[in-house]
Order: sequence, then structure tokens, then C-alpha cells
Amino acid sequence: MNKPEVPPKVSAKVSASRTLDRVLVLEMVRVTEAAAIAASKLIGRGDEKAADAAAVEAMRRAFDELYMDGTVVIGEGERDEAPMLYIGEKVGGAPGKGPKIDIALDPLEGTTITAKAGPNSLAVLAAAESGCLLNAPDTYMDKLAVGPGYPEGIISLEKSVTENVTAVAEAKGVAPGDIIVCVLDRPRHSAIIEELRGLGCGIHLIPDGDVAGVIAVTDEDTTIDLYMGQGGAPEGVLAAAALRCVGGQFNGRLVFRNDDEKARARKWGIEDLDRIYTLDDLASGDCIFAATGVTSGSLLDGVKRRRNGTMTTESVVMRASSGTVRWIRGEHRIG
Repeated sequence: MNKPEVPPKVSAKVSASRTLDRVLVLEMVRVTEAAAIAASKLIGRGDEKAADAAAVEAMRRAFDELYMDGTVVIGEGERDEAPMLYIGEKVGGAPGKGPKIDIALDPLEGTTITAKAGPNSLAVLAAAESGCLLNAPDTYMDKLAVGPGYPEGIISLEKSVTENVTAVAEAKGVAPGDIIVCVLDRPRHSAIIEELRGLGCGIHLIPDGDVAGVIAVTDEDTTIDLYMGQGGAPEGVLAAAALRCVGGQFNGRLVFRNDDEKARARKWGIEDLDRIYTLDDLASGDCIFAATGVTSGSLLDGVKRRRNGTMTTESVVMRASSGTVRWIRGEHRIG
């Protein structure tokens, strides 16, 4: 068995001139590991709220160990709706002293998946220098993503499903029917699915967890070419941060169901409610993406408990400025 790569403890002040220090990059994995381990105790127990609460509490405590002055820009809701990790909450062990960092997070991406012991639930976060992550309201977002290696602008939410599939197929040198598209399995996507079926495309339907679904377009082993559909806007920013680190293209457009949601968007400084956001609009500058598997899936293995009294985790951490992707296997003693 290969020795797992374990991030070192922070023992010195992180340089303010290098806001996302490489040590802090690796420390972010400790945060997602903590959330994943806590949520894993509720896998298959049928209690979504308890699993989410356990992940939130563990992530909050782990943030307090990091030398940074962090602000949650995408979290568990607004302050009056969530007891911890709310939008605007300060996190980190060095308020007013450490590097100023914006945090987007989902302590348990796939609460229903975890409760039902399904695949692809994750503990996820993205971090960037202050002002580099879109402060997306808790609304839906139309999403369209493709992996690296294609001409810039090959996909667009202004195009139809057929036009996007055809453009990617031509660039790839295959027929439209050879394209495989990942879609969240929801009734609202019936028209997308029907149009894809008409083209003869393969459709990879997922029950939940669209962060993993978007990231899947970057991995040739998944055979997924495109991601299409509507999901949470906060998850769209998290997925965009990952794509920025490893390559690919993304379009997002906020979807509002009522005037209250429009008011929330304006509260966070969004005035153009019909804007189509590209990758750089959602996550710019240097950024970090980290995820740890809770249940096993296409991206990561889930938390496993061993007979010898240990647990194993699998995580991925990415950094945009260096293009580095680290796959980290952790072994933890059960305390």
C-alpha cells in the first residue's frame, strides 16, 4: 500500500503577499476531510438534516484551525436561515490578521444521496482571493459545461441543445450521436432529454450531486462530453472553481422563480438578472478547489471504516495558478 500524502500542519504565518500559499492549499483538504468523516457516520440512516448538520459543524471547527481571515460568500444560507457557515460569516483562526480569503462551500453536496447511501456525495469547498468568487444567491442556475481541449466559446447558453452538441461533436470529430451528456434526473429536464434522445446521444442521468457531474466532463475516463441542465447556483460557482483549475468551459445563467429570489440577487449586487456567466465571471484569479468523497462515486471513493480501527478518505485538491491536481488518500485513527 502506498503511503498516503498527508498535508502538513500550519506552523508559521502565511505570507500575505502570497494569499493562497501552497501550505494553505493543502490545509483545505483537512477541512473537507473533517466534514466528510462526520457526514459518513450518517450514511444510509435516512436523516438528511442530521448528516448535513454533522458536516457543517465539523467543517466549521476545521476552518478555525487555519491561519486566515476568511469570509463565506457561498454557504448554508443567510444568517437568519442557517446557524453556521452562513453567507457573510467570518471563518479562520486569524481574523483581521491572516490573508483575506473568500470561501464557497457545501459541507455535504448530496444530502439525499448520503441519507440513502447513494453514490457521489462530497464535502466540497472553493477558496480564492477576496472578490474573486461570485456571491451567487441561493437560486437555480442553468448550467452548461464542457471539458478542456476545445476552442473557446464552443458552448453557449444562447445556443440550443442541438447546436451545442453538434459543435462539440464537430470539434471532436465524431457524430452528434456519439456525444455523451450528463443531466440531473429531474422532471424539469424532460425537454433537454427529449432533444438529446432525438440526436441519438448517450445520456448519463444522475440522481443528485451536480458538482461531481460538472467536473466529470474534465475526466476522459468518465466518457462524459457535456453537462447540461438546471441546478443550484452556489454549486455552479463551486464547479466553476474546479474547472478553472483543470481546464474546460462553463456557462451559467441565474433562474428566478419569484420576486423574492430576484430581491436576494440584488442584495448581493447582481443587477443584470439575465446575464450569462462564463468561467472567469464565476471564479477568477488564483483559486483552490478541494473535495473529499463521503460516498463512493465517479470522482472519489467515499469514507471507509476498517477493522483495524482506522478510516480512509480520498480527496482531490486543485489550484488554478499552477494547474496542479493532487489526489490524496488519508488514513485516520478513529478517536
